Amino acid sequence: MERKRLIYLDHAATTFPKPRAVTEEVLRCLTQYGGNPGRGSHALSLAAAEKIFDCRCLAARFFGVSDPERVFFTVNTTQGLNTVLKGLLRAGDHVLISDLEHNAVYRPLYQMEKQGRITFDTFPSMTGDCRKNAMRICAGIARRLRPETTMVVCTHVSNLCSAMLPVREIGRFCHRHGLLFVVDGAQSAGHVPIFVDEMEIDALCVPGHKGLYGPQGCGMVILGKGILPEALMEGGNGVNSLEGEMPDFSPERYEAGTLPTVAIAGLCEGIRAVESIGTETIFEHEKALYRRTEELLSEKKGLTLYASEYEGAALLLNVDGLTSEQVGSLLNEDGICVRSGFHCSALGHRTLGTPSHGAVRVSFGMYNDMQDVEYLCQSLERIRKEYGGV
Repeated sequence: MERKRLIYLDHAATTFPKPRAVTEEVLRCLTQYGGNPGRGSHALSLAAAEKIFDCRCLAARFFGVSDPERVFFTVNTTQGLNTVLKGLLRAGDHVLISDLEHNAVYRPLYQMEKQGRITFDTFPSMTGDCRKNAMRICAGIARRLRPETTMVVCTHVSNLCSAMLPVREIGRFCHRHGLLFVVDGAQSAGHVPIFVDEMEIDALCVPGHKGLYGPQGCGMVILGKGILPEALMEGGNGVNSLEGEMPDFSPERYEAGTLPTVAIAGLCEGIRAVESIGTETIFEHEKALYRRTEELLSEKKGLTLYASEYEGAALLLNVDGLTSEQVGSLLNEDGICVRSGFHCSALGHRTLGTPSHGAVRVSFGMYNDMQDVEYLCQSLERIRKEYGGV
């Protein structure tokens, strides 16, 4: 098997490479207008503030909200989820989360429960028939409601496989029952259309560096109408500087300290690049790559695919007789980048029934092609024959 160029199949962790417009804008920010936004009366500060406002407006339109002020920037999705969960939940509240959640949801709630502040339970997300998931998932949530239940949290798309939760139907269910609805969009933003108001989402937390093709170091929260969590952090933001209290309005309430201007500048161009291609076009391309991979691997002995009936940008697998780390290392020797282990999702691995060493995740992006798929499958077949148990 002749090695070709490096093949990057770890887009669920971070997309690579970035569009040229992103890298060019990052350089332009660093060299031409990278002042501290809102922290100066000079041209460089004003230019940086204008770029941040442009990105805020672009994100508001992209995610279907009418007010740019409902978009605030974070370091990453995890900070956004911590801000929303800790800022909206009150003592004695009960929360329901899916059984596929990332640790960015699970760990904050685990700590809050450990501290005696809240309680939480999981609801099933994989109900056997993909076509009936919406009805069955909502029924599963309904069965677990308590008088003190105030919030439902779920990932839009699993970070392990391509299982997609029906957020539109869950959002309607939550609002019919007076519940807050929080969505982790880490694996869906940029892949599938998300419209916060239309889908009745109260807070959507997304990264800039994954499906939106921006740099690392920046994420966003898009708030529903009338939603104003308590701030996770306090500090200077250039507004009401003589007061001890943080502002009682978004976005300034949540943007304490200097913002990651360079990352936001790149993110702005990343969103434009995704918009210009279209999320539907990108997702269809990723699904085509997924289908071909699943087709080539599904009939191979000695390979296990998890939840492969869910088509999307990520496929989870194992090679019999090898740990996931061994497979990842051997693929790396062939120039193929994947992620092995537990992917920061204890709940998801438990739900999917992976072994004690976890699994190998292959995740596609808009720059991958069928040649990448063919080479991956050839490499896995070689590994299976030379090192596996079959």
